[in-house]
Amino acid sequence: MSELKPDTRDKLMKVSVATLATALFKRGFRNQTIQDVRPVRPKGRNMVGPAYTLRYIPAREDLNQLDVFRNPEHPQRKAVEVCPPGAVLVMDSRKDPRAASAGDILVTRLQMRGVAGVVTDGGFRDAMKIGELDIPAYHNRPSSPTNLTRHQALDLNVPIGCGDVPVFPGDILVGDDESVIVIPAHLADEVAAEATEMTAYEDFVSEQVKAGATIVGLYPPTKEESLEKFAAWRQEKGR
Repeated sequence: MSELKPDTRDKLMKVSVATLATALFKRGFRNQTIQDVRPVRPKGRNMVGPAYTLRYIPAREDLNQLDVFRNPEHPQRKAVEVCPPGAVLVMDSRKDPRAASAGDILVTRLQMRGVAGVVTDGGFRDAMKIGELDIPAYHNRPSSPTNLTRHQALDLNVPIGCGDVPVFPGDILVGDDESVIVIPAHLADEVAAEATEMTAYEDFVSEQVKAGATIVGLYPPTKEESLEKFAAWRQEKGR
């Protein structure tokens, strides 16, 4: 598991997925926002943590009966018990929400163990109860059937695909009240720093536009006077 610097984490807690997507796009990464995944319930704060992954494959009926849950080494059960505190459990459910990737009891256990969040490109059962928990959780949509009906848990902490995005163990996941993005681990520090700067400028622009300013020359800042105004704004706001 990669080490996420406290300062980097603090910065990522304060920037949007949209801003991070732009910062990554500038570095040539076009496909880092997980598709068709949204918060079970908005939390009003970001989810940030390194990825710990779980991979599902299509279920084979003779190998995927209810008694597999008695095995403490069953990958889904084990993931809930070994996902490190501060990490994000990310599940590759093949973009199939017809069966649940997990339910409220397992997600509650993740919360009690200090896991930073949980993401699946499938669905959650007991979604209303999961929404009431403090832990950020993201999925495609609610799904009542047990995962065993469609998904067979196979691998832990291996490279996966989640919502058409490659996720490597240790990549940094950031989720807001809109969506989730995957930051390659080696870029986390510089992307967090740039996104923080971008956020400051965007906040300045929003104030200017609400005051009646045109976006021409302001967004993007192609006029020197826009940058001068921004510098004065930053000094005034302590940003």
